[in-house]
Amino acid sequence: MKQPTITVTRRGAERARAGHLWIYRSDVADAARADGGAVVGVRDERGRFVGQALYSDRSEICLRLLGWREEEIDREWWRHRLRAAFARRAGVAREADAHRLVYSEGDALPSLIVDKYADVLVLQTLSQGTDAIKPMLVELLVEELNPRAVVERNDVRVRKLEGLEMRAGVIYGDAPAEMEVVQHGLRFAVAPLGGQKTGAFLDQRENHLAAREYARGRALDCFTFNGGFALSVARACDSVVGLDVSAEAVAASRRNAELNGLTNAEFREANVFDALREMQDAGTRFDTIILDPPAFAKNRASVQAAARGYKEINLRALKMLAPGGVLVTCTCSYHMSESMFLGVVAEAAADARRQLQFVEKRIQARDHPVLAGVPETLYLKCLVARAID
Repeated sequence: MKQPTITVTRRGAERARAGHLWIYRSDVADAARADGGAVVGVRDERGRFVGQALYSDRSEICLRLLGWREEEIDREWWRHRLRAAFARRAGVAREADAHRLVYSEGDALPSLIVDKYADVLVLQTLSQGTDAIKPMLVELLVEELNPRAVVERNDVRVRKLEGLEMRAGVIYGDAPAEMEVVQHGLRFAVAPLGGQKTGAFLDQRENHLAAREYARGRALDCFTFNGGFALSVARACDSVVGLDVSAEAVAASRRNAELNGLTNAEFREANVFDALREMQDAGTRFDTIILDPPAFAKNRASVQAAARGYKEINLRALKMLAPGGVLVTCTCSYHMSESMFLGVVAEAAADARRQLQFVEKRIQARDHPVLAGVPETLYLKCLVARAID
């Protein structure tokens, strides 16, 4: 095969051989003959083959490994990888018509995301390498899945690190501005071109079900977004209050409640930190409290500040939780490890003078698989806990 070859340091080669798919620019010894976006061969400083990768001439993640074998990375190679990812979602498709079909590194397809919303696909090409072959990827998606439309949501910050333009729009077919999807029997209105991420948060889907198993009585759902947790637990609870700082999110939650005929769920526009403080001061109590905040730790430097934020909301929630009540608390910050998060919640319980049992430790839904060797693919942590005092 005629392709550029990039030489990496011993450290870079060892990282790849240990299973990670990223090699950083600081571990590239020679990339003089490669163009950004190309598929390149990777060798160590002794000339030994390491793998094949997508090359970026702008990002600090210089190489994204596609595999460790010498093989032709052509159209049929991509088709085979896509088919394999689709096949792994067969069980998910029977439960929800909105789910992730391709989870980038988690599916050994680095920097490529494909989400399915009924008959509309949403595509993200997040590196120079996948962006260079976007037309081919769209063709393959159409050939394999025959969607009504393919939308690109390439309006995310990581593309700037690759020197790529921010783009969002329909690139195949005719996509509606808004559509309805079903997840585990619940109906949700989504806007593929206007919602957060690719139109909705798909990674909490299975945690919604888990929360429903434990929920009871009077429930509070903080950072509700489109009402995913609130609507899931509403059928098990007497009443649910959902809070979000976004007026758009609150309106979406109310509409989704109407779609499902749920009259015991109400949604309020509020800063959650302020609302928790006010409800605590007023002596308000709940039997079930759900905390699903946005990522407080965007990078390693912000972890300590994030820990303080997570502790504050968990502390206030625990002070309002009725005896025997259930707390479902989450972090979607990769830099906040599970052990750190457990420690933060335990500290909050101690400060609240509550005895707390952890009854489940959960992660993101199974259509967002974690690839061994790539810890960055595990980002969502969800704890189910019970106050036993």
